[in-house]
Amino acid sequence: MTLIAIDAGHGYETPGKRSPDGMREYAFNRAVAAECIKQLEKASLKTLKTHHDTIDVSLKNRTDKANQAGADFFISIHANAFGNGGWNEVSGIETYIHSTKGNNALTLAKQIQTSLIQGTGRKDRGVKKENFHVLRESSMPAVLIECGFMTNREEKALLASTDYRVKCGELIAGAIISYFKGSEATSASKKTGNALYRVQAGAFSTQAGAAVLAAKLKKAGFDAFITESK
Repeated sequence: MTLIAIDAGHGYETPGKRSPDGMREYAFNRAVAAECIKQLEKASLKTLKTHHDTIDVSLKNRTDKANQAGADFFISIHANAFGNGGWNEVSGIETYIHSTKGNNALTLAKQIQTSLIQGTGRKDRGVKKENFHVLRESSMPAVLIECGFMTNREEKALLASTDYRVKCGELIAGAIISYFKGSEATSASKKTGNALYRVQAGAFSTQAGAAVLAAKLKKAGFDAFITESK
């Protein structure tokens, strides 16, 4: 069964991870992660939680847990910040992967980014590559999502709202579900081959003979054509 590691970034007491007016980033991260987990499990995708509500789990312990469990993907959920901790106008959603993780991470990251932008209407800051620990040290494809800026007044209000948290969780999960259901369909297609099986009704030494049989088959309602074999 597919196993998705869901990581709510940081912890309640992680230094500096707050909005200018005191909202803890982890409060947002864990709420989105919880909704994401709920939606994934509804879709029969198994999940692994790498964070903990009472302690700030180290980055190494998070990736070690996912690696040891053999997770298929690592998804880290965050809220962003810019500048020296004060309010500013920088805004939008961005998603990160590591440069060594290949096409699977990039494909899922693009799907998550598109889902969030279309679903929230926030500024699209794109999919980027970065050397973050959880992206680099996870042995599976990994994606880190920044769902908006705590240092932007408008986005901080969204990040603090239950509706936006639930929406982000649903949109991230929806993209993951779409990715894996699409992969399953592709795999099934490859197994069956989507093959076409042709029936040969005859072989003739002259084109005229072949044309006579082709005409009879067409009259009977069959799709018939003539090919030359040498």
